[in-house]
Amino acid sequence: MEQKLQPGARLPEDAIGETFGTSRTIAREALGRLAVEGLVELKPNKGAYVANPSLEEALDTFMVRRGLECTVTGLLAGKLKPGEINALNSFIEKEHSVSGVDDRESIRLAGEFHLLLARMTGNQLLIRYVTEVVSRCSLILAMYGRPHSADCGVDEHRQIVQALVDGDASRANELMDHHLASVAGRAMLEARQERDIRDLLAPYAARIKGL
Repeated sequence: MEQKLQPGARLPEDAIGETFGTSRTIAREALGRLAVEGLVELKPNKGAYVANPSLEEALDTFMVRRGLECTVTGLLAGKLKPGEINALNSFIEKEHSVSGVDDRESIRLAGEFHLLLARMTGNQLLIRYVTEVVSRCSLILAMYGRPHSADCGVDEHRQIVQALVDGDASRANELMDHHLASVAGRAMLEARQERDIRDLLAPYAARIKGL
């Protein structure tokens, strides 16, 4: 979600296990799950690598995401409970507070906003698909996106929520589709500097060990 791992980067089981203080077997199982979600590519006799989608695959992924998330807005329009509305508005304020201040947190919250909407539908299959496609889009933006392009517009999120509160499904769908089309439209090829995976994963391992 935070676009720390470069597409095509090798994911050695021993380094991952060492960083998180677990076995290679557990690391292998985790990589297998990510492979099912399309985030990791398992190459016979070579190991695991961060998936490296083509531009055509990237565009196809965003097309599917636009369809899924318009389904989400269609289900939620006019049906949000007061507590859900408050939760969404509070989340947007949190996004606004880090916008332009903390790029990493902005990227994470941008994706989480869309997951929050999906969870409010209560449709478990839809939640699963949206979660998977949002993760794939984060990977795609890490490869093709301009700097900060994953930082979805806070104002666009605010407009989407208002349309949902107003019960205007057509407007909500239009805003969501335009919003995601804009994110996808900022794509461009850009080389990213590769870093050691231990350095990249260390903060996450420390966070988990501190729980």
